[in-house]
Amino acid sequence: PAAAAAAAPRSPAAPRRLREKLRTAARMAGPPAHTAPGSRQQVQGGEGRAEPATGDPSARETRAPFRFDYQRFRRSLRHPVRGRRPSEDPETRARRMKIKEMMKFAWDNYKQYALGKNELRPLTKNGHIGNMFGGLRGATVVDALDTLYIMELEEEFQEAKKWVEKSFDLNVNGEASLFEVNIRYIGGLLAAYYLTGEEVFKSKALELGEKLLPAFNTPTGIPRGVINLGRQDTRSLLSPCSGMSWSWGWASAGSSILAEFGTLHLEFLHLSELSGNPVFAEKASTSQLGVMNIRKVLNRVEKPQGLYPNFLSPVTGNWVQHHVSIGGLGDSFYEYLIKSWLMSDKKDSEAKKMYDDALEAIEKHLVKKSAGGLTYIAEWRGGILDHKMGHLACFSGGMIALGAEHAGEERKQHYMDLAAEITNTCHESYARSDTKLGPEAFRFDAGSEAMATRLSERYYILRPEVVESYMYMWRLTHDPKYRQWGWEVVKALEKHCRVEAGFSGIRDVYTTTPTHDNMQQSFFLAETLKYLYLLFCEDDVLSLDDWVFNTEAHPLPVNHTNFKA
Repeated sequence: PAAAAAAAPRSPAAPRRLREKLRTAARMAGPPAHTAPGSRQQVQGGEGRAEPATGDPSARETRAPFRFDYQRFRRSLRHPVRGRRPSEDPETRARRMKIKEMMKFAWDNYKQYALGKNELRPLTKNGHIGNMFGGLRGATVVDALDTLYIMELEEEFQEAKKWVEKSFDLNVNGEASLFEVNIRYIGGLLAAYYLTGEEVFKSKALELGEKLLPAFNTPTGIPRGVINLGRQDTRSLLSPCSGMSWSWGWASAGSSILAEFGTLHLEFLHLSELSGNPVFAEKASTSQLGVMNIRKVLNRVEKPQGLYPNFLSPVTGNWVQHHVSIGGLGDSFYEYLIKSWLMSDKKDSEAKKMYDDALEAIEKHLVKKSAGGLTYIAEWRGGILDHKMGHLACFSGGMIALGAEHAGEERKQHYMDLAAEITNTCHESYARSDTKLGPEAFRFDAGSEAMATRLSERYYILRPEVVESYMYMWRLTHDPKYRQWGWEVVKALEKHCRVEAGFSGIRDVYTTTPTHDNMQQSFFLAETLKYLYLLFCEDDVLSLDDWVFNTEAHPLPVNHTNFKA
């Protein structure tokens, strides 16, 4: 559209290049093997459709270029994005304003000392680039966009938008984590577009999404974990030997990781929604690309005790070892099953069944109760339980509550109780530390409960999962203890993590004079502060009726209808 081109001159480029690439790929591949008799599947204008095999050009439908109708989408929302701001008690408002001030402080220091780098080092007052993003920069900018917008930090949002417009370069060359680029950059850009309608965010998301497609180029279609963003060619859509992606060196036997390949569905469905191009979401006719194919592989492979191990071979489609965790390596796979169903407006019954079956197996084999009465989710190593829970696994209280809302009446209360018990255990991991912040992992053995017993697990890096569960539990129960627990976290962050030039993680939560790790993680702005802010908002601010949060807390809309213009 002309307006889009005027607002962001490069905005049509990404979808156009993608359409050209797909047309070339289709020509090289010839007719696909899986079309119904009497028809053929054609890729045209970035969309797949079946056409009569008559050979008569007049019989072919003429299709207008795809355009996503943003205004129609906004009208479909059931609540204003920032809510209606009804009257509220002064204490709740004051607490929300305090969290807003923390966000402004974190952003201002990042802008002053590290703008354009990926994260701020607040003690040394400089920037950090890291090695996860393959040459991409500005992770904190993209991660912070939607939080700045929701908190009505208008000037700061415009600063971030300007950086994306003028300085966010996608023509980079380097080894990137498919998972991290997807949840932070793709998720952040998609959310910023849906919240504002600014075309620059959509065009950047589509252009970057295109660069991730070659990771799916494996014999099974299960993507590898690392992709070189700079080595792109048309053949990568077809050739499984393009050499453009590979598995993490530390991953068992060249395997892909459940939480990584299982945490693409929400974002890739929205890339298809915005581009009109099903290649992101479906199994393309010329290769095994697409997130829908991942489910086919997972449904085909046998699950030990109904559980999903963390490592899968992208070559054979078989499990590599039987380590099961609801924390790191496994966590967001389960989260995206229930959220895929919710995002589909409860039409994706396959995702709901996979979630229900997985949760049943988790409850049967992994959920335990300590001698002191704390419910936790253990890890499973080939049938042997490891009685520990990682901070990352503390998202599960919120997830189970979210799923419980849509369980049958006879199971709803059971799952709400389970969610409350797990969230309480995670709260205890905070309450039992000297700083009132939780460790990276806590154990239930040797007489210790909900505490780290190893020096290597005593740190806190500004993680969001516990306050994420507080936010969901508040919205679904309105029990005031969740707001109180959230406020305890705010006070602890202010006391122990706030430094002169930002916020920093700490190395030991069990000392009242902790040393800092000199890192203001981008997810602190994307997730931790956003969830805390929403905890003290009314329920219609980013209403759960309209929005599903990706695993980096970027809000993506529920698909209430089709928004093709």
